[in-house]
Parts: sequence; C-alpha cells; structure tokens
Amino acid sequence: MTTSRRKFGLFSRQTKATNSLVVVILLGMLSAILLARWIDARNQRADPALEDEQLYVTASAARRMSLGFNGLIADWYWMRSIQYVGRKILNAQQNIELDKLGQLKLRLLAPMLDTATTLDPEFMDAYEYAAVVLPAIDVQEAIRITRKGIDANPNAWRLYHQLGYIYWQEHDFSAAGDVYGQGASIPGAPVWMQAMKARMAAEGGSRSTAREIYARMYEQSEDDKVRDMARRRLMQLNSFDEQDAIRKILVAYKIRTGHCAQSWREITPMLRAIRMAVDASGAPLDPGKTPYILLTKECDVQLDYQSEVPVK
Repeated sequence: MTTSRRKFGLFSRQTKATNSLVVVILLGMLSAILLARWIDARNQRADPALEDEQLYVTASAARRMSLGFNGLIADWYWMRSIQYVGRKILNAQQNIELDKLGQLKLRLLAPMLDTATTLDPEFMDAYEYAAVVLPAIDVQEAIRITRKGIDANPNAWRLYHQLGYIYWQEHDFSAAGDVYGQGASIPGAPVWMQAMKARMAAEGGSRSTAREIYARMYEQSEDDKVRDMARRRLMQLNSFDEQDAIRKILVAYKIRTGHCAQSWREITPMLRAIRMAVDASGAPLDPGKTPYILLTKECDVQLDYQSEVPVK
C-alpha cells in the first residue's frame, strides 16, 4: 500500500507540474498576443489619413518586450505586413504587380519586416518578401534587411539569390554577379548559382537573364504571391518576344502591300507559319490567352489592358 501511495503521490506531483507548465505556456502565449495588440494599438491614430505616419516600436524594443515568445510576435508582424499591403492594394482599386508597389507609399512595410526578422532571424518568408516588394519602395532597406538575413543565416543560399535579384533590378550587374558567386560557394547551393554569376557578367540586362531569374524564383519560392508574380513576369517576357515577332510580320506586310494590315486575318497565315496561337478571328493570343490588339495606323501591336500579362 505504501509503495502504491508513493507512486500515486509521484504521479500526482508530475501531473500538477505538467498542468502548471501548460498553464504557464498558455498564459505566455496569451500575453504575447495581447502585447502585440498593445504595440499595434498604442500607435493607432484617430485620422485614417495619417496611417503612414504611424511608427511601430523599434525591432530591438519589440524583441525585449516579447517575453521570450519571439516567434509568435514575429508571426504577428508578418501577418500585419501582409494585411497592410493587401489593404493598400484594395484601397488603390487597381491590379498592381507585387514588385511594382512603390506608388502605394508603403512606409510601414520595411519597419514591420525588419521587426519580424529581428524577432525571428530565420524567418525566410519575410526576407524573401523584403527582397521582392521593398526595392520599389526603399531599395536600401531591401538590401539591408536581406543582408541581415545573410548575416544571421550564412548557409542559406536562397538569400544570396534574393540579394542578387535586388542588385539585378537596380542594373548593378557587377554586384549581382558577386553575390551569386558568393552564394554558389555555399555547400548545397545549386549549380545554376555559379551560372548566374557568369550570366550577369555577359548579359545582365538581357531578357534571357530575366527569364532565368524569374524561373528560379518561381521554382524556389514557397510564397504563393511571389510565385504568381514570377509567373506573370515570365508571361510578360514571352509576350515581349511574341510582339517582336508580330512586328516583323507587320513590317514585312507593309513593305509588300504598301499599307498597314487592317485586320489580323490579312496576316493570319504568316502568324500560323511561326506557330503563333490564334483565335477564331485570326488574332494572335498572348501568353494569357487574350487576343493582342492590332494598331492599324501604326502597323503595330499591343497587349489588351484586360490581359493577365503585365503591361509594365
């Protein structure tokens, strides 16, 4: 009996300890959530027009105030950054590509992403978002946050790809090549990283380089929005090639007939000869399957603004 009571007492103490630990964890999580909301609420202004003037607490202060639940608060800031961008896009009432959001004046995005990555230095999604979205808003902050990620995760070759992408967008092909070369030396980095270094030196501003960058971004990203942006940019690059081919046909037709084509049917056989997809009316289809628009006075072609393919 004595042994049984001892076992029962030990089990009871262990159960109480476990329950106490669960309560502490739950209270900590609740405190972290309430803290994040307090951080957010203390910066709210009565006038919505002043939203961009709000300043969150600094990343270092948020880390000190996180009560050890850094990952949870980092997730909170990450979700707030996504909501912030989404709300701006909805208010703008127009379809803007993820890498062309500079016109929305997203002044709070860099501080929020900086805070998220300070709280969780291994937050790869936040670093990628900074590399893709921030260059159109504040390129120096995009570089700084991505380099911060590299310092915290020196073996994460994807961060070198993202930093190389920023430099490539800025047409600094030398810096982009250096970054890709550094990333290529990391164990486990794919062989195309070294190839990208060489490509930057030889043809950094070419469409083929752009196609390679967006193709790798589409393959490697785990963020659906980033993947969709890369997919659209690949469609745009294909459309550039198609429009160049169509223009050559339009010029050849004018030289032969003395006037611009007045309908797509006049050049449909030539379009089919180069294996261009056309609809029932003979109009060539862009990569999004929307007919191109024929400019009869200019002997030119352009995308329909309703197309899924980005115009800019």
